[in-house]
Amino acid sequence: MAMTTSEIYNFVQLTPRIGTSGQPTAGQFATIAAAGYKGVINLAMPDSENALADEGSKVSEQGMTYVHLPVPFDAPTAAHLAQFSKAIAMFDGQKVWVHCAMNLRVSAFMYHYLTQTEGLEESAARSPVLAKWEPHMDAVWQQFLRAPISAAASAAASSSSVENV
Repeated sequence: MAMTTSEIYNFVQLTPRIGTSGQPTAGQFATIAAAGYKGVINLAMPDSENALADEGSKVSEQGMTYVHLPVPFDAPTAAHLAQFSKAIAMFDGQKVWVHCAMNLRVSAFMYHYLTQTEGLEESAARSPVLAKWEPHMDAVWQQFLRAPISAAASAAASSSSVENV
C-alpha cells in the first residue's frame, strides 16, 4: 500500500497549497512529490536529529525544488522570517512542503507568514503543532511568536540570500 503524506511525522496541511511536517525520511519525498508538491523548504539545521545529509539530492531526484534555510532552534530572527517569506514566495501558487526536525520551528514561522502575508486570522494560522507546543515554549520562541515582525524588519533582511540547492 502506498504511503500518504498524513503518515509523515507531525504532518499538518495548513492551507490547500502548504503542507508542513517534521523531518521526512528519504523515501517520503517520493510521497510528497506524488501529492503534487513542487518544492520543499527545510528550516532545520544540518546537524538536527534525523537530518539527511543528501536531502537536497533526494528532493531534486523527485523533480521538486529544494530550499534549505537553516534556523538555529535557539536563535530564530526576523531576518530568518524574511528569508522564509522570500523562499515561500518562489512557489507562488504552487504546492510547497515546509519542514524542520519536528514541525515546531515551522509552526511558528507559518503562523507569522499566514497572519502577516496571507492575511489569515490567528486561529486559522495556528497549527495544531503550535497549539500543543506553545505552553511549553522557552522564552526565545515565546518572544519570536509574540514579536510583531514588521515590514521594516522584513525589508532590513531583504538583502539576505536564500540557499536554493
